[in-house]
Amino acid sequence: MKTPCTQTSNSGLRGEYDAAAADYTVGQDWHAYTPQMHARWRRLHARQSALVERHACRAFREGLARLDCAGGIPRFEDANAVLGAATGWRLVAVPGFIPDDAFFDHLAHRRFPVTRWLREEHELDYLVEPDVFHDFFGHVPMLLDPAIAAFLELYGKAGKRAMAMDALEMLARIYWYTIEFGLVREEGGLKVFGAGIISSASETVFSVCDPQVLRLPFDAVRIMRTGYMIDAFQKTYFVLESLPQLIDGLVGLDFGPVYEKWRHAPALPAGACLPGEIPILNHGAPA
Repeated sequence: MKTPCTQTSNSGLRGEYDAAAADYTVGQDWHAYTPQMHARWRRLHARQSALVERHACRAFREGLARLDCAGGIPRFEDANAVLGAATGWRLVAVPGFIPDDAFFDHLAHRRFPVTRWLREEHELDYLVEPDVFHDFFGHVPMLLDPAIAAFLELYGKAGKRAMAMDALEMLARIYWYTIEFGLVREEGGLKVFGAGIISSASETVFSVCDPQVLRLPFDAVRIMRTGYMIDAFQKTYFVLESLPQLIDGLVGLDFGPVYEKWRHAPALPAGACLPGEIPILNHGAPA
């Protein structure tokens, strides 16, 4: 989730908010990407693509293939032609983190904000804030899946209520543990669909293969009560039985009473297994 708007000191297209419109969008300025940047993208894409074939869910693999972005940093306008025809979504370029209200408004209108700058060479393995590789490679393939496309629109529409009820942190955990760090049961094992995992070479393997990781069944209220890790691998991952469960498990839930009950309670520690909870073992994890 892109929150809140902060400046950065790096050169290039990174953190340039002065030229942004009122909704924090900017032009992608694709011609500003250097040959070195495109080469860096190709290396990142090649590394992650090898892991995608083994660990990503089918919707991600198929979406990535349709976007055909292995050759260099993609043009958002080209991706929009594919997205628009499939699910009605389109990408808008942003300089970096944007305020919550702007982020929610974009999602509610099927606009996905994509950071336009690319990480530097020394940031290949660890990045503090999302860049164009994280946002495009990690998120955009899943926008071609109808369930994810519908969920993100509903999530954007839910943002205004969460902000009014001082429960934004609870709603943000839903996004974190699904769109960023979600797993789904598929093909006899667990597969990745969250962008925060799939854009990280090391966490992709860790999330589905490490025997010490706590993996729990998807439960919206449990997720909204659970803290998460910002600067380390997650200690807990939540597992969907299928991507449509993301909609089915939230549409009938009245968030208001949940916010009222839990918004002032301390977050459950990441990695904590509550009494009666049965962790999910990934018997189908590749060796």
